Amino acid sequence: MTENKKALFAYFAVCLFWGSTYLAIRIGVRDFPPSLFASFRFLVAGSVMLSIVYIKKLKFPSDKKNIMKQSIVGLFMLLGGTGFVCHAEKTLQSSIASLIISTVPLFIALLEIVILRKKKMSKVGVFGLFIGFAGVAYLALSGGETLIFDPKGMVLVLFASLFWSIGSVFAKSIDSDGHIISNIGIQMLSGGIGLLLLGSVTGEWSQMHPSKESVIALFYLIIFGSLVAYSCYIYALDKWPASRVGTYAYVNPVVALILGVLILNEPINLSIVSSMMIIITGVILVQRSKIDDVK
Repeated sequence: MTENKKALFAYFAVCLFWGSTYLAIRIGVRDFPPSLFASFRFLVAGSVMLSIVYIKKLKFPSDKKNIMKQSIVGLFMLLGGTGFVCHAEKTLQSSIASLIISTVPLFIALLEIVILRKKKMSKVGVFGLFIGFAGVAYLALSGGETLIFDPKGMVLVLFASLFWSIGSVFAKSIDSDGHIISNIGIQMLSGGIGLLLLGSVTGEWSQMHPSKESVIALFYLIIFGSLVAYSCYIYALDKWPASRVGTYAYVNPVVALILGVLILNEPINLSIVSSMMIIITGVILVQRSKIDDVK
């Protein structure tokens, strides 16, 4: 299998499994405190990854500076990104969380174009940015009593999108001499430790009341959300531009919406569907307007 086909396979795995993680998070944080729930997920997954590195004698980053950079990626993407989503889903239905996270390609575009100046964007792309974020605003303003979300939750997920995007773009700038599995392990472990400290400082240990369903959700996230999907995401980032990999966000809301309705009986209305179409339209306009700078 060629590298491009492997990257494509990894991309589809990300679309499927990460689309389902919002459902698992929603179930998990019902009985687990959010920071500790996310922490256990990444501490276990990161430890497994680094154990594989040790057993197979794979190359570990050779200097402390490189290890620090990988740790920073983990803090942005897992502590700031996934951690904020877990907190938000205490009050936000899974489909709404996934819909707002679909703004990740918009944030990546802003970072690459406005701040890093790595790519160019036409007027159509600028319009796409406006449309995409307008879709989020429409979702917030049109929400009724039938929807399980609040303004605080939506703001948390927007910040999660921003932090995840910063981590994704920063990961592309790292020229690591370590094996990809060792890099992933470092990122997961650093994110897990950061979340553990956050949960401990905020007194989450006293809120631990795990149920059978929440434990199953945790194991699902460890195996499929972290070991499989996150590894596939980092692999795809290594082979494709961050903006292209970020298009997995087109598919995630659809997967999350279907699962949320079927399994959790989450409400769906015209506002949600319309917002999804508006946001994804904006993202597509942004993606098509950019001149890709491949690596």
